[in-house]
Formats: sequence, structure tokens, C-alpha cells
Amino acid sequence: MTSNPEAVLLAAKAPSPEQQAKLEEFISRRYGPGIRLVFHEDPSMHGFLLEVGSDIYDFSVRGRFEQLRHAIDAVSAKDGDIIPLLRETIRRWTPQALAEEIGTVVTVGDGIATVQGMKNASYGEILLFSSGIRGMVQNLNEHEISCILFDDDEGVTEGSAVKRTGKVAGIPVGEAMIGRVIGALGNPIDGKGEIETKAYRRIESPAPGIIDRSPVTRPLETGILAIDSMFPIGRGQRELIIGDRQTGKTAIALDTILNQKGKGVICIYVAIGQKASSIAQLTANLEKHGAMEYTIVVAATASEPAPLQYIAPYAGCSIGEYFMNKGQDVLIVYDDLSKHAVAYRSMSLLLGRSPGREAYPGDVFYLHSRLLERSAQLSESKGGGSMTALPIVETQAGDVSAYIPTNIISITDGQIFLESDLFFAGQRPAVNVGLSVSRVGGSAQTKAMKKATGTLRLDLAQYREMKIFTQFSSDLDEVTRKQLIYGQGLMQLLRQKQYHPQRRSEQIILLTAALAHLFIDISPDDIQSCAAGLIESIQKQAPAILRSIDQSGKLAEEDQKKLIELSKAFLNEWEKR
Repeated sequence: MTSNPEAVLLAAKAPSPEQQAKLEEFISRRYGPGIRLVFHEDPSMHGFLLEVGSDIYDFSVRGRFEQLRHAIDAVSAKDGDIIPLLRETIRRWTPQALAEEIGTVVTVGDGIATVQGMKNASYGEILLFSSGIRGMVQNLNEHEISCILFDDDEGVTEGSAVKRTGKVAGIPVGEAMIGRVIGALGNPIDGKGEIETKAYRRIESPAPGIIDRSPVTRPLETGILAIDSMFPIGRGQRELIIGDRQTGKTAIALDTILNQKGKGVICIYVAIGQKASSIAQLTANLEKHGAMEYTIVVAATASEPAPLQYIAPYAGCSIGEYFMNKGQDVLIVYDDLSKHAVAYRSMSLLLGRSPGREAYPGDVFYLHSRLLERSAQLSESKGGGSMTALPIVETQAGDVSAYIPTNIISITDGQIFLESDLFFAGQRPAVNVGLSVSRVGGSAQTKAMKKATGTLRLDLAQYREMKIFTQFSSDLDEVTRKQLIYGQGLMQLLRQKQYHPQRRSEQIILLTAALAHLFIDISPDDIQSCAAGLIESIQKQAPAILRSIDQSGKLAEEDQKKLIELSKAFLNEWEKR
């Protein structure tokens, strides 16, 4: 204030002596003595506008209506019947002397703007530029602030005005979003018109506390035999899908979404830094299989600015929290968080933050922990809803010990590791049984699956070790040879086509027959077709048993024996062909 101790009054006519005295008294009380009031005539002004430094007090007609609009917006953000609230707000509303802090753009470029004259701006606050573009405060320095822009920075120029909004970044949420493809800010990008939502949530919000959570006990089945049998995922769990490029990571997430059909689970797929054509193809596949009826796609493509790629997963998470807090079950896929970390690194370097390991900023762990911790199984007192997260991370040459993979492994409750060698050998899904793990484990498995799985993982581990030691040996004893044949059969059985998730009862049939060593005399090349025939045969002969497995998740002793008998009979007939 010492450099320019002036207050500028804009009005259609000069104030009366009484009005001037009141204005000078207000300025002196708010900003201290010594500030001179200067009048400028503006015939177009209805009311008056007072500028004191970077603060603007807008008492024009337009400014008062703007205050009223903000008051109505604040009420409209609440759930429930808002008509009485709106009436009460309008009845009680009176204009207030609120200062609007106006800043000036100092520099702009690469989606980053530096602004001066906003001493009261807070971290994460949304700023409005004179061109209509919005930005979010990221750096708070002594004399200036830096913010990221949510659109092309061509409309922002040096010297243009910036206005504080007093709001943090948020996104509209609601049931109307189901079946739609939206951008990182909640705007529709599928050409199907506007989305009418009634609620609004902050993009960043605290994760549920320990008291608000319950243990993860209910399964969220993927329909993929290799995962549901050995690495079960529970509702409210965070299971990482990790592997090199083009090893089927997205395929696993997609099949998991398809498997939720008719199970009351809202699915959210967040695409970060992907090609627009890939997202369009994925959406078309979801439409084809009827999965868009319960799915929301949030997309921040590779062509969009890094700030939008940065906030996309938080926006998707906020949408998921809306449904979770209503007591519903949600599945959210982040594809992928390695691209998310790269976008955040680009943004942080442009903001002038100190680079650390691999040039990532020091808070890159917090970047993902505050996102993934928001997935939870809520307690009954909080509605009992859940949000299950499947983050995807891409590795380089199978290096799971790299910076970002190790960070996310330490945050999640287990990982499904997809191995390139298995993928190229035709084992799809290419799940590495040794490096994959679910830290929730059997707690999120049905009793039927626990019973049918038996020693599957141990048998596969033995086969893998035996295969390594015997690959250079020509003569094998009978026990070793049979063990290898049995292991080969299990590996063949775990192969599964994409877009063909299996029902719980179908998985139980295959596991029960396999672990009873019934496939041992079937040629590995015939196991897939034999397994399909076995499922079809038992579905005809024992529909009541399969219905019981699907509905109750239990497998009685006599039912298990019956399945083994029917499997033996079918496979004996198969061998005679």
C-alpha cells in the first residue's frame, strides 16, 4: 500500500460529502490511515466500484447479483429438497462489502501461469482468468503464486487480470454420469449432450478414518480363474496390476468390469495419458458387451495438458466416493499411474520444484498414497459401501524395483504381476504365480473357492521349479514326468480368452476336476476344448449344485464328490473319442 496509497472510486456521479466520509472511514478502518480516495466518473456504472490495491469491492448491480448467485450455488450443492432453502436464502440475503482479490499475470507458458497481487490465495484454490480459463494454485511464494491451467494457455497473456473464486477444485457427481464418457473436469466428451447432476464433490478429500472402515471380507470376483483362485480381490481392496507394456494389464481390468454385470457394482475406468483412439476402442468394447450400463469412463488423453492428466484420477475417485457414501459398491481402475506420475513430474518441474530421484518431486509418494487410501470398505454406520481400486503400473523390462512401482506396491494390498515371457509363450493372462500376491487373501474368498483351490498355488510353484531343473535332462522318472504333465495341464487350464469372464460355478467345476488329477491323461492341446465341454455337460446334469454355488458361495462335501463323479464320467467318454 505504501507504493500507491490511493483508493479509486468508479461511479456514474460523484459521491455526496456524507457518502465520501463513510467511504474514507471504511478504507481507514480496513487498510489504515493515509490512503487518498480518488473519484473517476463512469456513466455506464449502476452503483459503484471501489478499488484498493488488488482488492475490489463491487457494489454495482452486476456485483450484487453475482453475490446472490454464489449464495444460491452454495445452497444448490446440498442434497435433498432445496426449494425451501433457496426461498430462505433469497429472503435473508443482504449485500456485503466483500473484497474480490484481483491479480495480474506475470508469466505464462506450458500450462503454468505466475500471478502477482494475490497475497490471500490458498493452495488448491481455483482462479478465474479474464479469458474464462480456470487454473488451480500450486505454489505459494513470498511475492507471487504459480498455478496450473485447465485449458490451452493461448487465452492467457502477460498483464491479464486474474480473480480468486474462493473455491477448491471440484467435479459434478451423480447417477446421470453412468454410461457416459467424461473429461477430467466432469464435462461430457461422448457427444451425447449435457449431464444433469445435482451434487458436487471436491476432487481432493480426506480418506476414511480407521473407525469408519470395516475389514475386507466380501469378494469382488474378476471372472479370471488364475486371479480368483490364487489372488482373490475383496471389495474395498487395492490390488495393483503391474507388468511391461503390452502384457494384458488393461485386458484384466476390462474383464473384471465385464464380470460385474448384474452384481450391483458401479465401475469407473480412468484413462490417463492414453491415445483417444484407444479410449474410443475400449468404450466400444464396453458398449458391445453391455457394460456401459453400469460404467463411467473418465478420460484425460495424451494430447491434453499435464494438469488435466494430473487431476483425472482424483476426479474419478470423487465420483466413486459419491456412490460409496450412498452404500453402493464401486470398482475403479486407474490406467495407468506411471503416466500419472510422469504428468505430475512434468508439471512440478515447470513449477520450479526441486527434482529428486529420477527427476520426480519429493512428494510423488504422497501423490498416489492420498489417492489410493480413499478406497475402502466402509463400516455399517457409514452405509457399508465400498470402493475397490485396481491401479495399473507399467514396468520397464520387468523391473518391479523401480521408483514408482515400489512406491505403489508399498501402498496397495497386493499385486498381480504379468510377465512378458509368459505372455509371448501364449499363457494369457500372463500371471506370474511367484511374484503375484493378495495380502487380503482367503479373507475375501468364498468357502467354495477356498475348498476347490486347495493346493493349486503350491502345485504350480513345484511345477515351475521342476521345469527349470529338468529342462536339460533327457531321461525322467515316472513321478517327475507325471508331475510335469500335471503342471502343464494346470497352466493350460488357467489360459482364458479375453472378454470371456467365468462364473463362480464354472471356476469351481474346473478347479475341482483339475486338483483331482482328472485332466492328467488329456493332451495339453485339448485341455481348453475339453474344459469347455466339461462345463457344458455338468451345467446340464447338475444345475442345482451350480445354482447353489453361485448363490451361497458354498460347496458341500457331497456336492464336491458329485462334481468329481460327473467329471470322471465325462472325461472317460472324452478319451474314447
